[in-house]
Amino acid sequence: MKTVALQVVTVGLENGQQGIFIGIPLITEENSDTDSQVEEIWFSNVQQVPNDLTVEKLVRLIAGQLCRCRASLQ
Repeated sequence: MKTVALQVVTVGLENGQQGIFIGIPLITEENSDTDSQVEEIWFSNVQQVPNDLTVEKLVRLIAGQLCRCRASLQ
């Protein structure tokens, strides 16, 4: 079976609300000790996606968003 690497990030707000974000791994065993301090956080607009979206298509959507964020930083 083909696998896809995903990472869950949970964010807790001071008011008690929590959000869970699923995406391409940021911290892995190889880089967990170096260069893993959070420098910026960007939130995209909320996007409506089909409820039958596959994980593969979701990863492509996330990767596309990541590319746009990196391009806007330059």
